Amino acid sequence: MARMFRRKLSDWSDLDASSFVDLDRDGAELLGDSPGTLPNGGSADDYYEEDYDDDPVYIPCTDLYRTELPQNTFNDGKTPIDFVLVWEEKLQSKKHKMKTSAQAEREQQRRARRREANENHRRRFHRNLLKAGLLLEKEQTLSERRSIHYLKLSAPWDLLVYYAEELCIRAPLQAQPNPDSNASDRFLQRLHLPNPMYQYVPNKPLDYYTCAFRRSKLQRFLGSDFHSTYFTNTQRSRILYEVLSRSMYGKRKHAEVGIERMLKEGIYTAAFPPHEGPYEMPEYEVALESLNPRQILYRYWASWSQWYKYQPLDHIREYFGEKVAIYFAWLGFYTAWLLPAAVVGTGVFVSGLLTMGSNTAAQQVCDSGTEFLMCPLCDTCKTWYIAEICPMAKVGYLFDHPGTVFFSIFMSFWAVSFLEYWKRKNATLAHHWDCMDFQEEEEPPRPEFAAMAPQMEQNPITGVKEPYFPERARLSRILTGSMVIVIMLCVVMIFLVSVIMYRGIISMMMYHTGNSILMTQAGNIANISSTMVNLVLILLMSQVYTSLAEKLTRWEMHRTQSLHEDAFTFKVFIFQFVNFYSSPFYVAFFKGRFVGYPGHYGKLLGMRNEDCGPGGCLIELAQQLFIIMVGKQIVSNIQEFLIPKLKSWRQRRQLAKVRGTQISEEPKRWEEDYELIECEGLFEEYLEMVIQFGFITIFVAAFPLAPLFALLNNWVEIRLDAQKFVREYRRPVAERAQHIGVWFHILEALAQLSVIVNAFLIAFTSDFLPRLLYQYEYDSNLDGYLNFTLSYSPHSYVSANHTLCRYKAFRDEDGRYTLFYWKLLAVRLGFIIAFEHVVFFSLRCIDWMVPDIPESVEIKVKRERYLAKQALADNQEVLMTVSPASGSSASSVSPCALID
Repeated sequence: MARMFRRKLSDWSDLDASSFVDLDRDGAELLGDSPGTLPNGGSADDYYEEDYDDDPVYIPCTDLYRTELPQNTFNDGKTPIDFVLVWEEKLQSKKHKMKTSAQAEREQQRRARRREANENHRRRFHRNLLKAGLLLEKEQTLSERRSIHYLKLSAPWDLLVYYAEELCIRAPLQAQPNPDSNASDRFLQRLHLPNPMYQYVPNKPLDYYTCAFRRSKLQRFLGSDFHSTYFTNTQRSRILYEVLSRSMYGKRKHAEVGIERMLKEGIYTAAFPPHEGPYEMPEYEVALESLNPRQILYRYWASWSQWYKYQPLDHIREYFGEKVAIYFAWLGFYTAWLLPAAVVGTGVFVSGLLTMGSNTAAQQVCDSGTEFLMCPLCDTCKTWYIAEICPMAKVGYLFDHPGTVFFSIFMSFWAVSFLEYWKRKNATLAHHWDCMDFQEEEEPPRPEFAAMAPQMEQNPITGVKEPYFPERARLSRILTGSMVIVIMLCVVMIFLVSVIMYRGIISMMMYHTGNSILMTQAGNIANISSTMVNLVLILLMSQVYTSLAEKLTRWEMHRTQSLHEDAFTFKVFIFQFVNFYSSPFYVAFFKGRFVGYPGHYGKLLGMRNEDCGPGGCLIELAQQLFIIMVGKQIVSNIQEFLIPKLKSWRQRRQLAKVRGTQISEEPKRWEEDYELIECEGLFEEYLEMVIQFGFITIFVAAFPLAPLFALLNNWVEIRLDAQKFVREYRRPVAERAQHIGVWFHILEALAQLSVIVNAFLIAFTSDFLPRLLYQYEYDSNLDGYLNFTLSYSPHSYVSANHTLCRYKAFRDEDGRYTLFYWKLLAVRLGFIIAFEHVVFFSLRCIDWMVPDIPESVEIKVKRERYLAKQALADNQEVLMTVSPASGSSASSVSPCALID
């Protein structure tokens, strides 16, 4: 690869020896025994087999210096640092060398061979980096036990230009206004209302019409004369990462290529682009425009005082890349849409509170006194009166009244509308951030795949021989992994059954206390305590399964990183779906369905099947949703707050021992960045939000306050994630992305599922339809409704020396279902069909009426294509202006001058 790259660059005059400055011999101390330099005037090919321990350090010529000095530079103070590679070496003390046994000596020899192999790999890798055109400089921190090596990398102009064209980086053609406004801001302006969410953020990046970069058309792009500032820091680090990913360090036939595999094998301990200065604000007064990008993000985004402000998405994208910015844009958009859902849900809950006293069914329970003697709740329990559950009957109305039916319909429309408008927002951002036409190139094999693949085959696209794993063997591994997933899901079911039995045991213990309060609240006590136990099991199983899914996905040997991530995401989501939602599904649709009737009770493992509590199954479902959803959010936020800080503290503590006497000196930027923890990616962040989305849509009929708790959590989540990226994480390599990926398809599936689940909840779990049918057939005021819903114990039960009692069911005196039951079943099924068809038809209408791409974006896309056609044409003079009527040339005008 490196040789081919040099052939392509052979005509670039700036890569010859004249473009380097020869330092004196003392400068070699910066590289020490590390490769990465060339003899002055020699070529890398000639130097490949030579010893280079004492070679001088080379820096680029002065025409590459920036007009404004960058934050991170080589020791010359001018060459920008685009990437840093770090490796550590443990040194053996003399005292330890004297005390060695035969086994310890063999272990030392093994480690010595490993160190030598790693050093050889690094030497060859550094040589190939030089052959590719990179500039290198090394520094070292040394202590008695360990040394840390920092290799700083920089890309010269010619290398950036070459890879900008190969990676299809978008280049600016024409500047356009980039106003600080969005839909809510414009809406408040029309109403002439102040907008407390707006804030001015300095140094907002410019917006441009762009097209794919072409080196032959360089002069037709804006700012092409300013080499030092033409490419942003994120673009430079992206190009450096591409070079690092393509460079070899060993044998090609073993696929020993790329920095990722070297990190996996421990040849390097870290590889990252440096942060652009500290995040702390200066102690003295400075102009806001003079703050570095990291300080701006910390002050205007990651600070807790900005919890109600708009996110500076353009600044996030400029600093972290499109993939991170798309996540925070989606999270902010989702949080904003939660606001109306939370308002409506809270209104429905408050309306239930205000109308609680008018609940006829609950009032009949409270006024019944000793009229209705109820059958025992367990085989050894006594009879009881239904008036004893008066408080729970009233509370149950909060989660089972006509308002909850309206709210479930509202949330079905909300979920689909949210996804439709996110597609519009996503299209706007993708165009604004030059990612609309972005397509993943042919991905190289994953490092672990390349290391473990048993054979080599020719890639049908590139024609290059690559590591290959037989499809039949992979299919058998995937099937085996699927069996493991099924076994783990069975484990979840076993835990669910255990929780059910725990609930039954606790209830029986409460019944046998003889305490009237404990007896009436036995169901609630058992439900709440069992849900807390279930939450602990859910969190523990989540950790175990995520680790297992990662190992299974690696074992399945997926060729590319995208395939690996999709398979991992699918496994984890399927498990988490069952793990988090199995208990609510059980309470909503199975609990109380197989109880039977007096004398013929259904049993599981010798215990009577569970029946719904005094307030009905919806109140128990609401309790479970509250404990699982809110408890999960609290635990996750505590982990996100503490774990990064503890990891960072541990890393700083270890490095402080290495620096030793140097601790009093001001650490360099790359040393401070190495003290931070490695960025853990966005998988866990997306997974947490998708699970939350399921809670607020699938079971919203039972828990109208779910959107409110989700909103409160997300306000905290945004700032916690922002602080992790700005303060705790090393700067990640900027990645391009045009959408949130497979997560959008998962959200769509959850939105469709929520319509079905809410229809069944209203039909079978709620008392809405039984009350409605009773009002239609018998009494519009629900007089006598309680007596109508209670059946008498069968004759066979009474003849067995049991007291005549009542139980909740629509059965006759022989235990058979009544005609009203079958009518009600028909109404329930009809309601489900009507609900689903009306909602799905309306959602299709919304999908049809709301275009995926806004008209304003389509106009900008057409304008951009027109300008790109002009810029890349060879047979006409191209005029780049803000107004088509203007005749000024953009190639000779400052970008700022083109902004209205």
